[in-house]
Amino acid sequence: MSDDVRVRPGVPGRRRGPGWARRDPIDELAADWDESVAAAVHPDEIAALLESDGLSDDQIRERYGVENSFALAEELYARTPRRHPEPDGEPPDPWRTGLLGCLLRGLVFALPGFAYVLGDPLLAGPHEALGLPAGTRTLLAGALCGWAWNQGLAHRAYAWLGLGDRPAARRCLLVGAPVGMLLGTLVALAVAGTGRPAAVAFAAGQACYFGASGVLLVMGREKVLLAALLPMTAGGLLTLAHPLPAPARLVLLLGSLAAVAVLGLLEAAPALTSPRRRRAALAALAALAALAAHAKRLSPPRWWPSGRAGRPAAPPAGGPRPLASLPYAVFGLASGVLVVYAALGDVLAGAGHGALAAPAAVALTLSMGPAEWLLYRFRGGSLAALRSSGTPKGFRRATARVLARCLTAYLAALLALTLAVTAPWPHAPAPAAARLASLLALGVVLWTGLLLQSFGAVLGATAVCCAAAVAQTLALLTHAGSPDTVALAVYASAAGAQVALVRVRLGRVTAHR
Repeated sequence: MSDDVRVRPGVPGRRRGPGWARRDPIDELAADWDESVAAAVHPDEIAALLESDGLSDDQIRERYGVENSFALAEELYARTPRRHPEPDGEPPDPWRTGLLGCLLRGLVFALPGFAYVLGDPLLAGPHEALGLPAGTRTLLAGALCGWAWNQGLAHRAYAWLGLGDRPAARRCLLVGAPVGMLLGTLVALAVAGTGRPAAVAFAAGQACYFGASGVLLVMGREKVLLAALLPMTAGGLLTLAHPLPAPARLVLLLGSLAAVAVLGLLEAAPALTSPRRRRAALAALAALAALAAHAKRLSPPRWWPSGRAGRPAAPPAGGPRPLASLPYAVFGLASGVLVVYAALGDVLAGAGHGALAAPAAVALTLSMGPAEWLLYRFRGGSLAALRSSGTPKGFRRATARVLARCLTAYLAALLALTLAVTAPWPHAPAPAAARLASLLALGVVLWTGLLLQSFGAVLGATAVCCAAAVAQTLALLTHAGSPDTVALAVYASAAGAQVALVRVRLGRVTAHR
């Protein structure tokens, strides 16, 4: 009998018989209840099983020679090795998602590029400095502003959705999207001045699209957005084969933009879906054109109408802090600058023309679909590693293998997309080895940045991307080296830094709980 078994005075202990005598009754009980006892994590679980089986303390003293059910449970627990059986079948993966939906999002990100094909007559004029087409700086300034604003706005809306408050997410988008439209238009106007009204008008449409499409994407309406973009896409493809007249291009542009804007407004304000309020939504859409003239009067409302008509309701007191979305906005700006340099770095340095690297921007945009799916695969793979690993070191190794597989798959997809886009691109030569290497390094930067964001580790990713953007800007201004060499050095350094961040931050078990 073990030392920790308590025996009451006057209670006979277990009889010690010769070797040919029957087995110890406790050993027999342990063999009978082997599966249940081996799976227990504490003796109290076994004591509960004994009591549920109807064994009283008197019976236990008489049969097993111990004081009570708790003493017997401790003895059974000590004699039986721990075995925790795995559940039957494949364990469920909460991060499993369909590849087709992610590819659809990547396609939706890329299709708006046909708007620039249709809008080419609106941007006609003398070339800007460094041989850039007319209006390029205006559109880039508005796009960078939109990327930054909508990245922060999307984070705030997703934070509300994570709290289970869908109406608050809609209110956030209903206020934030028009403000982003206004900011993008004002930035474009500040860059272009009053001498290029057509470029400013196109940039205003670009800002409106960014805001409205952001609402639809956050609320999971990718298919609706794709349907709204189909007329413009068809017109853009037709224009590449046979140029359309300017009025037809304008109709296609404004038609798709109006459809996206109305759909975004109805998604952010579902109360407007009634017939009477739908007409009010169209009137509100027309009022967006006058928003810039009344910028000083724009202020967020103090309250919003609740689901019950006629009853005002204050927004929840708690909720995500506005400043918590700032790092995400800065990350959007920094990553946007890096993508612009990947597409136009050689042109800005005066060492090439736009056809050399424009396919890179298209390939990066299309690759965001596979990138999103691989983010889910990393989460699912790390969860499987968490189940199968027995030590922290083993978990770090398993996570590193999952990271290597996902990164390899993403880089293969990015390389295939780059070659597929470059082949039919007019006047675009085959990409050189240095350019391909820098593009793949930038892909690592963007994918690992998104991965860190998905785990809430946005500050490190933002710092690395900002440092890379500043370094490439300084190299461009000081003409330090060739554009390809500078890009490869900057992107490779940033990629190495972010991979190290991923290994450190996501190699810990606590990051995956």
